[in-house]
Amino acid sequence: MFDAALTPKRRTVLLTMAGVPVLLTACAETTDSGDGGGSGGGGGGEALTVGTTDKVTALDPAAAYDNGSSTVWTQCYAYLMNTSIGSEDGVPEPDLAETAEFTSDNVYTVTLKEGLTFASGNELTTEDVKHTFDRQLAIADPNGPSSLLGNLEKVEIIDDLVVEFHLKEPGDQTFPYVLCSPAGPIVDAEVFPADEILPDDEIVAAEAFCGPYTITSWKINELVTFEAFDGYQGLFGTPATTSVSMSYYADQNNMKLDVQQGNIDCVWRSLSATDVADLEDDDAVAVHDGPGGEIRYIVFNFHTNPYGEDTDEADPDKARAVRQAVADLLDRQAIATSVYNDTYTPLYSYIPEGLPGAGTQFQDMYGDGSGGPDPARAKKRLEDAGVETPVALSLQYNPDHYGNSSGDEYAAVKNQLEADGLFEVDLKSTEWVQYSDDRVSDVYPAYQLGWFPDYSDADNYLSPFFVTENFLANHFSNPEVDDLIAQQRGTEDPDEREALFVQIQDIVAEEISTLPLLQGAQIAVSTADLEGVTLDSSFKFRISPLSK
Repeated sequence: MFDAALTPKRRTVLLTMAGVPVLLTACAETTDSGDGGGSGGGGGGEALTVGTTDKVTALDPAAAYDNGSSTVWTQCYAYLMNTSIGSEDGVPEPDLAETAEFTSDNVYTVTLKEGLTFASGNELTTEDVKHTFDRQLAIADPNGPSSLLGNLEKVEIIDDLVVEFHLKEPGDQTFPYVLCSPAGPIVDAEVFPADEILPDDEIVAAEAFCGPYTITSWKINELVTFEAFDGYQGLFGTPATTSVSMSYYADQNNMKLDVQQGNIDCVWRSLSATDVADLEDDDAVAVHDGPGGEIRYIVFNFHTNPYGEDTDEADPDKARAVRQAVADLLDRQAIATSVYNDTYTPLYSYIPEGLPGAGTQFQDMYGDGSGGPDPARAKKRLEDAGVETPVALSLQYNPDHYGNSSGDEYAAVKNQLEADGLFEVDLKSTEWVQYSDDRVSDVYPAYQLGWFPDYSDADNYLSPFFVTENFLANHFSNPEVDDLIAQQRGTEDPDEREALFVQIQDIVAEEISTLPLLQGAQIAVSTADLEGVTLDSSFKFRISPLSK
């Protein structure tokens, strides 16, 4: 499906989904867990530093659903299932689990390994497993990953080692993948409340970690220090390096300079296309790339977009015509070339190229039928629906979470929509912390988001977005789509399942709950002497294999 994990090579490829330009100054409060007995494992070696511009929203896995947070969780929490380092197919394997299998059509049974503990010394049993998933559903944070558990009916403890997941729809082919997704980090029932989010500093102080690393020092979005957890029994094995820090940058130019000068060992998200191209010619560093899967897209809020349900001139037919006219006017290739030097490619369906079900709905149904814009078609569509022009459209983007080029990207979108006088776009930006709250509170009629897949299955580009209770909270609901999504999850035949993927996309492409723009790949940059950088079909960045 995707290429295998790749060794360093000189290529111009860029990934900037969820990129956050933030090197915060040393003014944040520090949380230090001290000399807890759980740290100190690992293979030794000199301490390493990874640089990033991503931003962490929360250390509690119920409170966030973004790449910056998930990257930290990957290091310090373990999962029942996970994807092995270097996996070519992204198929889940047991992590904390000893075994995991369907024992009936709608029951997935997991047996834990014996002797599991958290870094604090607390035992890790099926009580913690049940607590983990129960609290995800109970809290259902609008910015959290609970929507991934839409098919979970209940979790039942059989004994200390055996737990059953009872599913609403039988034969769910995606459930093992969900267990290694952002909804899956196992948390300590003695530490995490059942119905509310736990503050970061309390998590660190409690040493409530069970992954390859614990966190010994925490300055959110400034500096995180990871120390190998000697009690880890999961899939990744003993970390190659005992101590690894993650440093957060406000300016990607400073991050680029630091990796070139050897002040940091690796960069994971996000550098500009120009920076990556420049670094490919620098013998002091290595550019690593991996399978793609990141997408960039526009979300429409069905309550507040023009003629939306809560507007004074509510009219679903006019609202649909406006969204479709936007699709008619976009020139994805122009944006990919002018803003990203073709390190992104146009995305014409909801499922990206390389996965079953990838299509060309937005190439065939809109614009000139070949991927280019068609102002005459957009104008006729609006006229036929009785929409007066120019249409006033409020469009929001984020300047600090999806890379420095977001401003140029959305300026290009604005220019394309306004070029023929059919739209007047009020383009504004908001910093990520406020943006995260606003987007689920009906503040933005149309806004930017990006997506970095949770697992290597086409369902991950459909279920989180288009089921009625979706993470977008944009009020899109279509019972037929709900039924088809449930049906594809339980379909074993790959050809039948792919046909369902296409059918779902055909329906949603007519309604345009979201408007796909671009598709990208994974990129990391390291010093030439760093070993173990692995970008694979798990779409997770793991620090445990890194070493010098």
